[in-house]
Amino acid sequence: MRTFSTLLCVLMVGTAAAADKPNVLIVMTDDQGLGDFGFTGNPILKTPNFDRFASESVRFTDFHVSPMCSPTRGQLMTGLAALRNGATSVTAGRTFLRPGLATMPELFAANGYKTGLFGKWHLGDSYPHRPIDKGFQESAYHLGWGLRDSTQEFGTPLFDGRYFHNGSEKKSVGHCTDHWFDRATAWMGERRDRKEPFFCYLPTNAPHAPFVDKPEFAKPYEGKGPAAFFGMIAHLDQRFGQLERFLTESGLRENTIVVFMTDNGGTAGVKTFNAGLRGGKTTNYEGGHRVPCWVRRPAGNLGKARDIDVPTQNTDLLPTFAELCGFETKPKFDRQDTVWYAGVSLAGLLTGATEKLEDRKFVVQYGQVPKKADACVIWKQWRLVNGVELYDVVADRSQTRNIAAEHPNVVAAMTDHYDGWWQSVSNTLDDFVPISLGAKQQPVVELTSADWENVYADNTGFVRTAVGGPNGSRWHVQVETAGRYEFVLRRWPEFSGKALGATYEGDDRAPAYNLKSPVKSFPGIDGIKVQIAGIQADGPAKASERSAKLELTLPKGKTTLKAWFTEGPADRCGAFFVTVCKLP
Repeated sequence: MRTFSTLLCVLMVGTAAAADKPNVLIVMTDDQGLGDFGFTGNPILKTPNFDRFASESVRFTDFHVSPMCSPTRGQLMTGLAALRNGATSVTAGRTFLRPGLATMPELFAANGYKTGLFGKWHLGDSYPHRPIDKGFQESAYHLGWGLRDSTQEFGTPLFDGRYFHNGSEKKSVGHCTDHWFDRATAWMGERRDRKEPFFCYLPTNAPHAPFVDKPEFAKPYEGKGPAAFFGMIAHLDQRFGQLERFLTESGLRENTIVVFMTDNGGTAGVKTFNAGLRGGKTTNYEGGHRVPCWVRRPAGNLGKARDIDVPTQNTDLLPTFAELCGFETKPKFDRQDTVWYAGVSLAGLLTGATEKLEDRKFVVQYGQVPKKADACVIWKQWRLVNGVELYDVVADRSQTRNIAAEHPNVVAAMTDHYDGWWQSVSNTLDDFVPISLGAKQQPVVELTSADWENVYADNTGFVRTAVGGPNGSRWHVQVETAGRYEFVLRRWPEFSGKALGATYEGDDRAPAYNLKSPVKSFPGIDGIKVQIAGIQADGPAKASERSAKLELTLPKGKTTLKAWFTEGPADRCGAFFVTVCKLP
């Protein structure tokens, strides 16, 4: 049986001449639902540039992603379901792609393309999970899920903040949305000048919270809805229009496949307008995972702009690009992979060679700790939600009427499919993907609570309130080289300058976020503990100091790491930030 990974190896054999290769540009916004566009009927929000692009595109109107950030991104990059590729959640040690899976940029690079990422990655901040480790030759990105309020970017502003260029920290100028578009545009211009085909991935962190942007964008919406959120979208729309002008003026427009999509269902705009869908981000209803997917390539024989209402998903995009870019159209995916977790090519639908796909069912599921039946099964017009609710979304777009009792045969068929799918993916769900320590590619690694096993601790508010109990949770790590290692434990991010025992509610760069209880301080901290590779070590700490250190000699291999602060014999709180360095 040919597996999906094997197929990618087949696809990487042979390339067309550079002049025949279309460029590929994916623009993906964050937390923007199907209703957050004028084109889809929003009565308040104005998005003229997005609307114009939609009017010129082939529009997949029944297109599905994951209901949350990282799972969608992992599916896009691998063409595999989240529970198969490993990136099932935005935190909890489950944001990483499994090793050995070929990624979209690796596929493009192997076929003579230049590859670039500009914006939000959210599939791992440390080796071997960074963009440069996964096939992007050029990358400019932030850490974690977003600026200012993610654990990794604790306090980093959206204006004049920081970004990482191929793994190295740099200073940005202006608003982050402008930065990502400027970097992407400049890079594509360079590729044009050098006559190099490119794959450009432009996933913005806007309009995800925090809603910080130039006041002029929000002002037209004051008193009419979520003004700050709509303002971020207005900014995106402006930049998307400028991107369109660049493609036209540079001569790239005709032979560039442009895909616009969003990463999950609606958030702040749901109460204003949700395109008739039920639910929003994180839910298994249509409002959680049904998003726009608009595709345009003027020179690509895609025919007139139109709607395609066949159920599709973002795992379909990788095999679609492989076919449209001429890597290989045969052999096709084997039936087993198609049924369970891999995408299929939509090239025939786009070009008009076919009006439908082979009958298939597919599953939308993600989770911090994925559970059986906590999913949506999609088949034609049917949606089986949470294993017990059945909806016909053609007759009942808003999913108001559960008709499971009226269609037992449909429920049985979809349940049978899901049971087989679950069996195919569930045996690896607790096989955590590790972060490397001591690798020459990244000798110094900062671990944060965002990657603690099975703990949701990726917001600054969770750090302030000491989520994780008296000793936190553990990281899954791979010690790449045996030897002596230094561990530096912190309660607060290094930039804050705050002592271990201090209270830190935030400053102008990091106002309190997601606080559900008072900020916790531990002025009696006097020690640290570290557990790794079967070793437990204790060390002294001073609550008045910013960090505490110890050194350990470690064997090579996969293991877990846990680190926390103590007061006398009592555990006080986990070390939310731990820097690990291999010593000479």
